[in-house]
Amino acid sequence: MRKPRLLAAALAVPLIAGVVGVTAPVVTAQPALSGPATEFTVLAEAGSSTADAAQAVRDAGGTVVRTNPATGLITATAPANGFTERVSADPAVYGAAEARPIGEAPKQDGSVTPHDAVEKENQHVKPTTTRAKRPGSKPAGTDPLDDKLWGLKSVRSDLARTVQPGDERVKVGVIDTGVDGTHPDLAPNFDRKTSRNFVRDIPADPNGNEVDGPCEFRGCVDPVDHDDNGHGTHVAGTIAAAANGTGISGVAPGVTLVNLRAGQDAGYFFLQPVVDAITYAGDAGIDVINMSFYVDPWLYNCAANPADSPEQQAAQRMTVEAVNRALKYAHRKGVTQVVALGNQHTDLGAPQPDASSPNYPAGNEHERDIDNASCLSMPTEGAHTISVSSFGPSQAKADYSNYGTEQISVSAPGGYYRDYFGTDWFRANENMILSAYPRNVAVAEGNVDAEGNITPQGVELGVQKATAADGTVGYYQYLQGTSMAAPHASGVAALIVSEYGRGWGNRFGMDPDTVERVLLGTAAEIACPVPNTVDYLDEGRDESFTATCTGTPEFNGFYGHGAVDAYAAVQHGARHL
Repeated sequence: MRKPRLLAAALAVPLIAGVVGVTAPVVTAQPALSGPATEFTVLAEAGSSTADAAQAVRDAGGTVVRTNPATGLITATAPANGFTERVSADPAVYGAAEARPIGEAPKQDGSVTPHDAVEKENQHVKPTTTRAKRPGSKPAGTDPLDDKLWGLKSVRSDLARTVQPGDERVKVGVIDTGVDGTHPDLAPNFDRKTSRNFVRDIPADPNGNEVDGPCEFRGCVDPVDHDDNGHGTHVAGTIAAAANGTGISGVAPGVTLVNLRAGQDAGYFFLQPVVDAITYAGDAGIDVINMSFYVDPWLYNCAANPADSPEQQAAQRMTVEAVNRALKYAHRKGVTQVVALGNQHTDLGAPQPDASSPNYPAGNEHERDIDNASCLSMPTEGAHTISVSSFGPSQAKADYSNYGTEQISVSAPGGYYRDYFGTDWFRANENMILSAYPRNVAVAEGNVDAEGNITPQGVELGVQKATAADGTVGYYQYLQGTSMAAPHASGVAALIVSEYGRGWGNRFGMDPDTVERVLLGTAAEIACPVPNTVDYLDEGRDESFTATCTGTPEFNGFYGHGAVDAYAAVQHGARHL
C-alpha cells in the first residue's frame, strides 16, 4: 500500500526541543514535464495495487489508458520528458519506460522489415533446380496435402488421431500476428467469440517510417479473424487445421483454435499486448498457448548491461518482471505455455553477443555482450514455459535453432531448408514446414495473383492451393523456424489435455505441470550426433553456427528430452500422470 502523502510528510518533520513551531520539510523538486504526448508502460511494485500505481501515474502528470490488474501493468500517456523520473520515484511503482523502445528513429526511407528472416530463407537463397520426391512420402493423414507434411508424420499425429484426434473443449490460444479464421482449414475449428486482438496497427513511426502500412480497417484494429502477416495463420494450421478432406490437417485436428493477437502486422511483439494476451488466456479458460516470438525490442533483456542507457536498462528489467508475472498468473489458471527456443543459432547457456537490439525504431541497434546470469530472452526464458528446439526432415538440428541444456525442454519438426547437403534434397522447399497461408498475404507478397492463381514466383517457393468440395479455396506456404517447431509441441500438448483432462476448477482442463510431465516423458529420445560438435560450413554457414551437443540420449542440448510424440503421448501418457 502507498503511504498517505500528508502522513509521510508529517513524520519527516524533525522535532527540536526549545524551538517554537516546526521546521519545514525538505521538498525535492520534480522534473518538469515537456514534449509531445507519448505512450508509456508503468509496472506496479510487487505488493502494491494496480490502483495505487494508476494514482501514481496521475500524480506524475500522466493519463491512464488501460490497466492489467493481473500483473499491475499500465499503459499511460504523458509528456515525453520528465514523466518516467516522476512516476518511478513513487513507492507504488516498480518501473516505467516508453511503451516502445528508448531512442529516436533516424530519418530514413523504406519500410521496416521483419526482424527474423530465417523463416523465409527459401526466398533469399537460390534453391536447387532438382526436386526429388521425398523419401517415404505416403499420405500421413486424411487430407490431400498431408503427404507433404513430414512434420505430421514425425510426431506421429497420423497414428495418434486414431486414438485421440482432439477434443473440441480443449482450446489452444495462438499468441501471434493473428489467425485467418476464414481459411477453409481453420474455420471449422476457429472460436471467434473467445478470440481477441490486443494490438492497434501502427501505420508509421513518429518519423514517418512505415511500420505496419496503411490501416485496412476503421480504427486501425483488425478483426479477430484476420492476419496481415501470415505467421500466426501458419502456426495455427500446424496446431489444429481441420481434418476436413481439403488441404492439410494439424497435429490436433479436433481441438479449438483461439486467436490471441499480440503481434503487429510487421511482426513486432511489444510488452503490453503480450502481457494482456497471456493473462487473458488464463481468464478465458485457454488450455494451451503457443508463443513463437520474443518480446521486442530486446532479444535479451539485460538487468544492467553497460552498453545500454539507464532508461534502457530499466525498460528491460520491467519487461522481465511483467512477462514473468503474466506467465505465473496464466499457469495458476491452468494454461500450458509452449514457446519457441529461438532462431539465433546460439547456446542459451552461453549466448553470443547481440547486435540486433533494440530493433525498433530501426537504426538504434548496438553491440552488446550478453551476460547469461542477468540477460533473459522473454518469454522463452520465462517462468513455467516449455521451450522447443527445431530439427529438419533428417532429424538433424536445424542450423538456425538455438540449443543448450539450460533452457531446452523438447524438440520438434521446424524445417531445415539446407538439410540433406550433398543430395538432390538440399535447399528444397519440402524440407520446410507447409501450413495455412492467408490469401490477402499471398497476394500482397506476389505469390498469388488477383484472380487467385499461384504466380511463377509462388510456384518456385512451393505455394500450394486446395479447393474444397464447397468451392472455397485455401492457400499454403512453406516456412521454417523454431516458430514452426513450437506449434507441433502445442498440438501434442492439446492432445494430452484431450485424452487425460478432467475437471480443472469449474471447467474441463488439466494441470499444466502434468501436461508438461506427459509431454516430456513420452518424447522420443534422440542422442547427440557423433561427433557431437557440428559445423554447417558445407551448408554455407560461418563458424558462428558451429554447435556442440552435450548430454545423454535421455536429455541433451540439441533435442532436450527428445522429439515430441503424439502417439506415445495419447497411448502411454497415463504412466506419467
